[in-house]
Amino acid sequence: MKPTSTAPTPSAPVPLCDIQAQYRGLKDEIDTAVLRVLGSGQAILGPEVAAFEQEAAAFCGARYGIGCGSGTDALVLALRALGIGPGDEVIVPPFTFFASASAVARIGAKPVFVDVDPLTFNIDPNQIEAKITPHTRAIMPVHLFGQCCDMDAIGEIASDHRLYMVEDAAQSFGSEYKGKRCGTLGAVACMSFYPTKNLGALGDAGLVTTDDPDLDKRLRALRVHGSEVKYYHKYVGYNMRLDAVHAAVLRVKLPHVAGWLVAREEAAKRYDALIEGANLHGFMRRPVAMPDRRHTFNQYVVRVPAHHRDPLVKHLKDNSVGVEVYYPLSLHQQECFKYLGYRTGDFPTSEQSTGEVVALPIFPEITEAQQQRVVEVCSAYLRQAVRRAA
Repeated sequence: MKPTSTAPTPSAPVPLCDIQAQYRGLKDEIDTAVLRVLGSGQAILGPEVAAFEQEAAAFCGARYGIGCGSGTDALVLALRALGIGPGDEVIVPPFTFFASASAVARIGAKPVFVDVDPLTFNIDPNQIEAKITPHTRAIMPVHLFGQCCDMDAIGEIASDHRLYMVEDAAQSFGSEYKGKRCGTLGAVACMSFYPTKNLGALGDAGLVTTDDPDLDKRLRALRVHGSEVKYYHKYVGYNMRLDAVHAAVLRVKLPHVAGWLVAREEAAKRYDALIEGANLHGFMRRPVAMPDRRHTFNQYVVRVPAHHRDPLVKHLKDNSVGVEVYYPLSLHQQECFKYLGYRTGDFPTSEQSTGEVVALPIFPEITEAQQQRVVEVCSAYLRQAVRRAA
């Protein structure tokens, strides 16, 4: 689906992500798919889920796909399937969505934080080895905002220390590293299909991909209370199944993902040009797309000086422009992780990022006119700030 050329009025709101625009473009197909599931009486798992699992795995280039209830479920299932639990440690970046570390804690293991790279916001491979102990079992590279981590460097460390790589690809469905799609770059990979993602369901939904048949079998059992045969439980598992309605909708959308990713990339390039043209580049640091990766821009995240960040966010909201801060507090500073013993100052890049990042509206259907309005509102803020400082 290509962005339309319809220009909004000067005061028209610009949403952070317009989910309805995508629905309008596929309404008949989505409605038909939902009604098909309702008429089948098969609400959970079943043929729709099985078909989606195969199609999504093939899209990623993986042998197996295991549907589940959310991206968080995918992380928990993946870690459990690898046999990770109490007494084990998993290396995770502190600048990421909460689920990356909470999934580790929920299975009784210990999240061990490693700071991020200031350009990509992804985990810094140069700092990983210093955090490896005899208890370390896995590294979780989080492909943040739509860009893959430096997987060669992380993979070499994992191989040297015989550690699993668990990809957190919740924000990066379809992203690539050296021509290979995420979902196949580690032992397992975890996807989220939250409605705002590159591929979005009607609500929460997730997927685990792997090439390992034994892991595939274990994951399928763990998502249904640890049962390989109904009512016979090999493990103490979970209720983490994928609903058939979500699977049917995802099947409708999946063939369009390639085009949507191109539209996101084009929108990011327009933002780059508009920010440059408005002379905001000295105030607003644009996302950095590494040359060996395909950044799919699930979010378009800029950095501004910390003393401007919150006033800029307020100004955007006051002018009906969607905006979000991913993320305002590093995970090692979260109250629930105080028991880990980290202090403010331990991860300076993550902490600096939390005070500077601003996510601007981006979605496949965003128009150039909408993007112009976003940048105009940012320019107006800067002009006002300069006048106040004069």
